[in-house]
Amino acid sequence: MNDLETAVRTVRFLSVDAVEQANSGHPGTPMALAGIGVELFTRVLRYAPERPDWPNRDRFVLSCGHASMLLYSLLHLAGYDVSLDDLKQFRQWGSKTPGHPEVGHTPGVETTTGPLGQGVGNAVGMALAGKLAAARLDGEGAPLIDYRVFVLCSDGDLMEGVASEAASLAGLWGLDNLIAIYDDNRITIDGSTELSFAEDVGKRFEAYGWSVQHVDGHDLDAVHAAIERTRGVVGRPSLIVARTHIGIGAPTKQDTAAAHGAPLGAAEVQGAKQAAGWPTEPTFFVPPEAKAPFARRVADNRAELAAWDARVSALTPERRAALDAVTTRSVPADLFATLRAALPGADATRSIASKLQQVAAARVPSLVGGSADLAESCKTTIAGSPHVARGAFAGRNLHFGIREHGMGAICNGLALSGFLPFASTFLIFSDYMRPSIRLAALMEQQVVYVFTHDSVLLGEDGPTHQPVEQIASLRLIPNLDVFRPADALECAAAWAHALLRRGGPTALVLTRQKVPELRREPDFDAERVLRGAYVLEDAADASVTLVATGSEVHVAVEAAAQLRASGQRVRVVSAPCLDAFERRPEAERRAVLGSAPVAALELGRTRGWEALVGDRGLVLGLDRFGASAPQSALAESFGFTPSAVAERVLSWLRGT
Repeated sequence: MNDLETAVRTVRFLSVDAVEQANSGHPGTPMALAGIGVELFTRVLRYAPERPDWPNRDRFVLSCGHASMLLYSLLHLAGYDVSLDDLKQFRQWGSKTPGHPEVGHTPGVETTTGPLGQGVGNAVGMALAGKLAAARLDGEGAPLIDYRVFVLCSDGDLMEGVASEAASLAGLWGLDNLIAIYDDNRITIDGSTELSFAEDVGKRFEAYGWSVQHVDGHDLDAVHAAIERTRGVVGRPSLIVARTHIGIGAPTKQDTAAAHGAPLGAAEVQGAKQAAGWPTEPTFFVPPEAKAPFARRVADNRAELAAWDARVSALTPERRAALDAVTTRSVPADLFATLRAALPGADATRSIASKLQQVAAARVPSLVGGSADLAESCKTTIAGSPHVARGAFAGRNLHFGIREHGMGAICNGLALSGFLPFASTFLIFSDYMRPSIRLAALMEQQVVYVFTHDSVLLGEDGPTHQPVEQIASLRLIPNLDVFRPADALECAAAWAHALLRRGGPTALVLTRQKVPELRREPDFDAERVLRGAYVLEDAADASVTLVATGSEVHVAVEAAAQLRASGQRVRVVSAPCLDAFERRPEAERRAVLGSAPVAALELGRTRGWEALVGDRGLVLGLDRFGASAPQSALAESFGFTPSAVAERVLSWLRGT
């Protein structure tokens, strides 16, 4: 047995032992993919364990994240900061080895995977980022960015629509730095894939524009040769269909669903180890020779890293700034002031935000993105920049087509690779990309979502296009900031918040209909808008506080005037970002809301406002679907005219 074969068996049985000890996990896929994993980490990938953030490293994405012990075992043998004790703590509280890989949690993990198909989309985004970066750094000598992205994916990954959407775009863009290895083990939790998955995957990917090969996934020489052939593929991503056997070597569970999602059991583990000529004791056995092929690869990679560092040190200041721009997402600290100086006049907030986006793009070179075939409606095209296409990656505008979910997953990959991506569509279609949004929040990645047509007031398109529950639903995602501006200043704050924020995504929620400018005192401190909620109109010893977001702030202002005519003392609070407001100190929040009863206005589901308005509060919203009609008729019918709001608030106050 040579050291490569020893390494394969080590990875296989480290995975088995960890799942057995945790009494939880997925042993079969790591057993099947151990050979491919070892091949990648010992003879293919460019990486440096001591510099896991090396910008020009190759990326390895385990899209089938349930096979996490495969990745953890490989990282341990490769010398990352993942110890044998960490492997023994698989799936335990506080360990570096959670049930599914989590970026930022375990050194060497490139993205958080588990929801199937997402890793494929992330890998497409990473490969696209590599092409975008290379186009911006073209120059003499060896390239600064020429990494490749390898993604291991399963039957389940390729059943998911998000993978199909992303793979289609990868073929369209000709991402020849992307290599997907498909674990064709033909087993899912329910049994044979024949139950639900009958197409020829290779032909499907050929139709997407990919180069496709078929290999025996347990023949390391064949796998190596297939990967080497991908180096000669130009203008097309590559798919290697690797036929494998889940739970390989397990006496009764090989090629069965029983090897997928549960420990093999003591008898089955013993039989598998004996069949492989592996000692049954001790568990977590790592012979010294298993690390040798990894050490050889790391030594070669360290020489490449040193050469890369030397090239970077020799760069001119201009070239170094260009490199930093595509690896660090630098944003000028005075961006909000710059945007305030460029405020346009009254308009729909989608149009105002669009104009401010141009100003921001001029100062944030890493800002790239696009829409799901709605660039003209969402108004998110970066002016003066070409669109990205096959062989042309210098531009900043991406056309995702009608692929919201793929767009979200690709933007996560871009964010994980140093760019600052934005994705735009109508708010109603945010539902199509919600899993990707959730993962951006979980991974603390800086993605900007530009959602327009934000309420039933979009009008005649009717309830299929009128969002009612989406804003409330998005606010439920931890670490996602939802910013719904009411006018130009708040749009500037929204873009500044989204681009300056670190550690999570931001959703900009914008109107189709025009809104007027809000009147503020001459000495108004604009920085208050960034705090999420602020007093727009005050009253001494207020009898009621009206809190509103977006276009409803204007309704609140007019309703307040009518309430004052009825003898009420009214404070009006604009709350463009409840998430940011909730992070403010409690005393500050109380000072903004005051001690009077609170009534909230937002044209959407009322649930979720209870925490802000309190037990005595009133929430005016819409707990039903919309209707097809002009904007004015909808406002009248749903009771969101100033007079209707004033009447409802006054009736409520008299009843309290």
